[in-house]
Amino acid sequence: MSDNRIIRVGISVGDLNGVGIELILKTFEDKRMYDLCTPVVYASDKVISFYKKQLKFNYPINFIANAEGIEEGKLNVIKVWEEMVELQPGTPTQISGQKAFESLAAATESLNKDEIDVLLTAPISKDNIQSEEFSFPGHTEYLESKIDGESLMILMSNDIKVGLVTGHIPVTEVSKTLNKDLICKKIDIMYQSLLQDFGVSKPKIAVLGLNPHCGDHGVIGKEDDELIRPILEEYQEGGKLVYGPYAADGFFGNRSYLKFDAVISMYHDQGLVGFKAISFGEGVNFTAGLSKVRVSPDHGTAFDVAGKGVANTSSFQEALYKGISIIKKRKEYQNLTANTLKTKK
Repeated sequence: MSDNRIIRVGISVGDLNGVGIELILKTFEDKRMYDLCTPVVYASDKVISFYKKQLKFNYPINFIANAEGIEEGKLNVIKVWEEMVELQPGTPTQISGQKAFESLAAATESLNKDEIDVLLTAPISKDNIQSEEFSFPGHTEYLESKIDGESLMILMSNDIKVGLVTGHIPVTEVSKTLNKDLICKKIDIMYQSLLQDFGVSKPKIAVLGLNPHCGDHGVIGKEDDELIRPILEEYQEGGKLVYGPYAADGFFGNRSYLKFDAVISMYHDQGLVGFKAISFGEGVNFTAGLSKVRVSPDHGTAFDVAGKGVANTSSFQEALYKGISIIKKRKEYQNLTANTLKTKK
């Protein structure tokens, strides 16, 4: 990130027939946003103009061919494709999925070139985006294949951060996938992210168990006692505040998450059902562990309201704010650790 420019937030538009472009246009109608960042959207002038007219937005947009044309104080749109495509707001199509991928691929390339500082991804349809070029269960896995580092999906709000040991896999595969190396890797990524991305000096992390009631001492499964608990004891012996395992239902139900900086969940719905019950509409999806910063809203394409002008921008805007905050915290951390005095041997 250059010290001489306002933070650039690159935005992939998601499924063209979803709410992504509406969220972008609504968000940057507010001129105050340009004091926080310079938005760079990856799409086409024709698609943006279609939604701009349909949703009756009148502010000017800077349509450009590449990053050299980016201007501060404006909504910049890099033209990823030239041709007009058929748009059917509310209905996922093959072409809307294909262009969602083209937008994502172009934005990711710009991120790796440091043309933008943060990537904000609007929602995709995980079905119609599938192709020879995109054979991933979601954004997180695609980005991990393109950006240095190993990823951890974190859903977060002001009250809670939940990271997932296993992500987009069937429930039948969860226990087969879990092992010491994987669990430790995800805990370590969360720990480092709390340090560098959120400024937590001494992270305190809760780890959820796998089975109901954490297995009830082996009656409902042995993974909690034989796999998870010994791992957490090793962390504690090493001086790290990593505790558990906790039964997920009681942990969320009695608001124990408020006592911790973050929570590690063993599988997708175990963590995200609790998270979304607490923070839906205000949550942010953050891909930790990578060398670049990527955020997104915590909801999907919302085809049921697409094109109607009623999409709620709260989560999208919160993702924008969190992305800007994380890149600033990460830079502060890098400066601090780079200037640490080395102890003489």
